Amino acid sequence: MEEPQDHNHNHNHHDPPKFSTSPLSPTCVNCGGPCSFPPPPTQSQWSETSPPPAYRPIRSPAINLPPHTNSQAIILAPVPQSQKVPIISLPHSFQSPSKKIQSPDDIRKFINSDSSKQFLGFVVALSESIRTHKISDSCHESITLKKIVSVIEGLINWIEEIPPVQQSSRYGNISYRTWHNRLVESSENLMLQFLPDNLKSSMVEIVPYFTDSFGNSSRIDYGTGHETNFAAWLYCLARMGIIEEVDYQAIVSRVFVKYIELMRKLQSVYNLEPAGSHGVWGLDDYHFLPFIFGSSQLIDHKYMKPKSIHNEDILENFSNEYMYLSCILFIKKVKKGLFAEHSPLLDDISGVPNWKKVNSGLLKMYRAEVLEKVPIMQHFLFGSLIQWE
Repeated sequence: MEEPQDHNHNHNHHDPPKFSTSPLSPTCVNCGGPCSFPPPPTQSQWSETSPPPAYRPIRSPAINLPPHTNSQAIILAPVPQSQKVPIISLPHSFQSPSKKIQSPDDIRKFINSDSSKQFLGFVVALSESIRTHKISDSCHESITLKKIVSVIEGLINWIEEIPPVQQSSRYGNISYRTWHNRLVESSENLMLQFLPDNLKSSMVEIVPYFTDSFGNSSRIDYGTGHETNFAAWLYCLARMGIIEEVDYQAIVSRVFVKYIELMRKLQSVYNLEPAGSHGVWGLDDYHFLPFIFGSSQLIDHKYMKPKSIHNEDILENFSNEYMYLSCILFIKKVKKGLFAEHSPLLDDISGVPNWKKVNSGLLKMYRAEVLEKVPIMQHFLFGSLIQWE
């Protein structure tokens, strides 16, 4: 951390900042010399029932992982590998999905199951499909995928029809509930736009994933759990053979990009609360998957490196083609102050030498920080397509 500019001592401080023991005069916390900033709060200012907040320097050491996590385990964990999606045979007995995860034991059971490996393998396969490709690159676009994109565009148009109401609370505009109620009421009709006749009975199973992909209407929030439900909904479509491997690039560059566009608009217009946010130490308040897909896009790029996120010209000119850059640009527009302060984890990742390492690290982190977290996965649904084993 840099010293204040009007602090005239030339010291090389190697030790981390410590609490000052005397709050009487503004002095440097390390050498005791005078400075213009007041010292950090001392223990005596806090009661035993209300302990002081953890004091952190502006810039924490670059560890590429949030604190309070088993970072060594994530670093040493194998990189998740892509897997082929097992296609169901017809006729199939679909069932209404339900929540199963309530404890760390349940998480361990899920992570060790074939269902978990196959779902994560699907996410990895999507990531690999977009590798080195720009969003606008031509790719196979089936009629089904075009219909799914059209469905999401319709959801975007609803936002224009349901404007936010004037209210005192900054977060959670109640007009979002009107939007979400329309989503729930229309969900079966939306599925019918692309479901073939022989799979219409699947609606009982796939609709709950879909309606829980865009946030929670009672809490008016959105987070990585909802994003994971959208990926699970796509995985269910893949299990039914509605989308195939040849569609994967378009799933990312057309469907998922349109989904992110919808979610950014919902977040901005209705001020959705971040669900289960890690605060400043999270990757992003709302999303995770576009960083995975976006880092894959940039693997082996001739000019753009992880550190390029600090170049404003690159962000402005290429964010429409690369999801990672788009995410960074959005964060910089909605958050004030130094990037290293409000997004220290992303700032640290910018120091990683290449995008391949960023991508593999994010995949491992997604498994550990999303799929292995009870507060997120307690809302995840299990049925006949994603089975609780």
